[in-house]
Amino acid sequence: MGFILAAAGSAVGLGNIWKFPYVTGTNGGGAFVVIYVAMVACIGFSVMLAELVIGRNAQLNAVGSFKKIKGGAWPAVGWLGLACGFLILSYYGVVGGWTIKYILHSFTGLMELAAAGQAGDAFGGFITNPIMVILYQALFMFVTIWVVYRGVGEGIERYCKVLMPGLFILLIVLIGRSVTLEGAGEGISFYLKPDFSKVTAGTVLAALGQAFFSLSLGMGCMITYGSYLQKDISLPGAAAQVCFLDTMVALLAGLVIFPAVFAFGVEPGAGPGLTFITLPGIFAQMPGGMIWSALFFLLLFVAALTSAISLLEVACAYFIDKGWSRAKAAWTMGTLIFLLGIPSGISLGGGLKIAGKDFMDVAGFFTDQIMMPLGGMLISIFVGWVIADVAKEEVTGNGRIPVFAGFDIWMIFVKFVSPLAILYIFITGLKW
Repeated sequence: MGFILAAAGSAVGLGNIWKFPYVTGTNGGGAFVVIYVAMVACIGFSVMLAELVIGRNAQLNAVGSFKKIKGGAWPAVGWLGLACGFLILSYYGVVGGWTIKYILHSFTGLMELAAAGQAGDAFGGFITNPIMVILYQALFMFVTIWVVYRGVGEGIERYCKVLMPGLFILLIVLIGRSVTLEGAGEGISFYLKPDFSKVTAGTVLAALGQAFFSLSLGMGCMITYGSYLQKDISLPGAAAQVCFLDTMVALLAGLVIFPAVFAFGVEPGAGPGLTFITLPGIFAQMPGGMIWSALFFLLLFVAALTSAISLLEVACAYFIDKGWSRAKAAWTMGTLIFLLGIPSGISLGGGLKIAGKDFMDVAGFFTDQIMMPLGGMLISIFVGWVIADVAKEEVTGNGRIPVFAGFDIWMIFVKFVSPLAILYIFITGLKW
């Protein structure tokens, strides 16, 4: 249970609660949701199981796993994942800091500003104040480092056993409020009634990309967590449960957002600003708005924290396997990642830019469009074409655990379908 909740916490993040609703809104609602779930079940599951196979077989970090199993140039895939997680957490920590700020700001004037139509000004004023942004980023990173420093059992598993159920409770409470708003029915219909006439090639690509990215694949997280699994655990079962919990969080997040958005006549495809600009305006119109606002941003904080913990653990696991103490690895890597995140934090306020783009956008482009797809594609190729025999031993059980009847079908996906699908994401995403 500790592994499932920790691994699900790794997968569940800002992509589920921040990104999923506005991507769904801009891609037609219900039809996108159906395609997204299908992509998780096919592509997402196959790559996640491949990562777990590598990790449990080697019982090492992302780099060490490739080196132990095969060697040669393959450890470079592990290094790619480690670097990807390092870079993602650098700007993830910035957005995590925003969630802390907005939890507090919900009680200190945000609702008044949002009610006056000034939610955009409030957000702009905050992100252009570098001292405040860095302060909240530091606070978020401190919490992340503390959990990882405590270790796998006493830190990651222990806290995720609290954070993940807490996240679901927050979702249920917020759904209860959202669906009872006057006019919420239209939003529920938009979200849950598929209209496949709206489906385009772009819809399918968006669903494929969202399924891949929301599961935290291609960056070594599941390899690292898989290395902590005992041999009597069913890997297909573990992968299926993590995919299910991750998808459930995204689907429930939609039930928080869309009924409220339609109830107050807001455009469902409002984009990334939906969370920090549009939603405060909606909360401000509700009785007890500051409570609902604080609960929502607490939900966002928990989702961000569980992912941040796993991203830091990927980096720490490598150095711990090299002989570092957990305390040294956690505080050293966490501090370096915090420092790397400062350019992202100040870039939105007119700070560091690269080729005219905000540093955070550039970092996101490299991780989301290059490093993660490349890592996921190479992991699939490695498991399907290089260590297929090892994979069969890990997932079919050999008498130790229940037999995985779908092994041959999974192998088709790992060898052919998943690499080609991810290659499609990679090629179409290379637009600067």
